Amino acid sequence: MKAYKVTVSPDAKEDLRKALWYLKYVLKNPQAARNVMDDYIETRKTLSRSAGSIQIPDQSSILGRRNLRRINLAKHDYFMLFRVEGDEVIITNLFHGLEDFENKLR
Repeated sequence: MKAYKVTVSPDAKEDLRKALWYLKYVLKNPQAARNVMDDYIETRKTLSRSAGSIQIPDQSSILGRRNLRRINLAKHDYFMLFRVEGDEVIITNLFHGLEDFENKLR
């Protein structure tokens, strides 16, 4: 099984920071923030093992045109966008499932 080096872009780090801040300080649920962080870490581990097997969406979609793939966090309504470059996986963004991510990527 091929192992990938996982890198997190500054944008994705900021997306995660904002999501955790919202959970902890707006919703006043620090446990939810910890749980999302744990799920995020597990999803990064999954990417390190299986990123290449996740298909690129149809080239007509915004993700396909940008060569981005999507992986959902296992236990929460968040997902990561990433691209594979050789042996490296670059996480570009983190979104909540209800966000209009396509307009944010334009």
